[in-house]
Amino acid sequence: MTAAAAAVEILKREGVTNAFGVPGAAINPFYKALKQVGGVDHTLARHVEGATHMAEGYTRTNPGNIGVAIGTSGPAGTDMITGLYSAIGDSIPILCITGQAPSHLLAKEDFQAVDIASIAKPVAKMAVTVLEAAQVPGVFQQAFHLMRSGRPGPVLIDLPIDVQMAEIEFDPETYEPLPVYKPAATRAQIEKAIKFLVESERPLIIAGGGIINADASDLLVEFAEITNTPVVPTLMGWGTIPDDHELNAGMVGQQTGHRYGNATFLESDFVLGIGNRWANRHTGYKLDVYREGRKFVHVDIEPTQLGKIFPPDYGITSDAKAALELFVEVARELKEAGELPDRSEWVASHLERKATLQRRTHFDNIPMKPQRVYEEMNKAFGPETRYVTTIGLSQIAGAQMLHVYKPRHWINCGQAGPLGWTIPAALGVAKADPETPVVALSGDYDFQFMIEELAVGAQHRIPYVHVLVNNAYLGLIRQAQIGLDINFQVNLEFENQNSPELGVYGVDHVKVAEGLGCKAIRVTDPNELGDALEQAKKLAQEHRVPVVVEAILERITNIAMSKTADISDVTEFEEVATEAWHAPTAIKTLKS
Repeated sequence: MTAAAAAVEILKREGVTNAFGVPGAAINPFYKALKQVGGVDHTLARHVEGATHMAEGYTRTNPGNIGVAIGTSGPAGTDMITGLYSAIGDSIPILCITGQAPSHLLAKEDFQAVDIASIAKPVAKMAVTVLEAAQVPGVFQQAFHLMRSGRPGPVLIDLPIDVQMAEIEFDPETYEPLPVYKPAATRAQIEKAIKFLVESERPLIIAGGGIINADASDLLVEFAEITNTPVVPTLMGWGTIPDDHELNAGMVGQQTGHRYGNATFLESDFVLGIGNRWANRHTGYKLDVYREGRKFVHVDIEPTQLGKIFPPDYGITSDAKAALELFVEVARELKEAGELPDRSEWVASHLERKATLQRRTHFDNIPMKPQRVYEEMNKAFGPETRYVTTIGLSQIAGAQMLHVYKPRHWINCGQAGPLGWTIPAALGVAKADPETPVVALSGDYDFQFMIEELAVGAQHRIPYVHVLVNNAYLGLIRQAQIGLDINFQVNLEFENQNSPELGVYGVDHVKVAEGLGCKAIRVTDPNELGDALEQAKKLAQEHRVPVVVEAILERITNIAMSKTADISDVTEFEEVATEAWHAPTAIKTLKS
């Protein structure tokens, strides 16, 4: 068979059922193999970067998924770099496959020939141009082994057109995936780590995205319950423990932290981090504040992560699931022996903070305040909802005010944060799990970056609801410019001569979405937003397309965050909640 056909056979035997991509001359033999071999459903993207983000969303949705993105040579490969960067930053395995000029022309500046393997190496676990057709099966086998082993991450395989078309000997019936390598903690290591926890008075567990990658959220909750230890999920670990669980202490951070989460963290004396990387949006840049007065144990699948940000008091290299299995085992034994301390007072104190330190969401202003949008989203979308978002004030405010109850139900690009990520990622999520409601959240600029991908949802009948908060501003950048005393090149407003009813809000997103085959609703009154969200859910199911709900916001709202990158110094720009009706969808009813 051709090397391209062998590659497709391997995709199937490695569990791939879906791919996202854009064909072109140099990858057409691979597309021919996709058609002839069958068994891999293909979604045609409108932009190759969009295909990589669709692959990311697909991977992030269910344990074991690996999204595949396919593109031709030259600019298709360079378009994939942002997706590879996003994936490696968040430990997400995706496979990017590119076409390439004929191998004998690679040094001759052939049309659309570029050394994509060299370009991609810094943002991939492996990036290789295959020059011998007989090596194609081994390279694909190694790619899946690497993507799944250790810290997960992406791979790029570049296939010259002559290599794709060459005939090779390959028996797909006897193909077997390589065993996956994941380091595992020892009993002695876990016993030492738990000794730190037992000896502390006010411990916390930091639950990172590695727990979700390892499909170990149930074990995390069990361990927390046995030891009665409050849990702080990171932004990538949000959903490991339900927001309404008694031991969920809220998120910590200079931007996406909760008031009560930061306050509880600053009272702690011991922190057990599992599958997290001490990202600066969580710790703040003032590590002396974050570290002062507390000891740290860090568990991570990647040994070089231990000590990268700061030296822990004890570090363990382990897959989160393997570690948590032992944590649960040892904790049960200690509990049965009566050797676990009583944490009821510490838990009660964190619950008191959770019931008193809240942010206000209920405002009736027109134009709308963004806080009201998230309040209405909490009412309209239940615990089964998968939220998808990337970056901006919308993401920061959403993380402060929305609620997540299950792992993989907050699908967020955490490290790279590229604008435009949300639409294609949401399509990948909805493709991976068509039975679960998917709700995307974007500011107007994120929405405009890859708006063409809405047509993919219309063409392929991929329904989801997209909440678009529009203030015609680069809101996060404008807020970041306050300290520099500028407001420069962040204004998106203009008077649209074709839509004068918009005033200065510029782009008519409703017309654009409808022109791309989707449905859209514009809302200017916060009291009409709930009905609009309900209507959007019905339209998505009826028409099987993305449905955009655009909320017209006040032009400027500053969202709570630290001006000094210090988690002990977060500025509340808006009034906080002082009465229960100020935050009617808060996890715990406000105690005034």
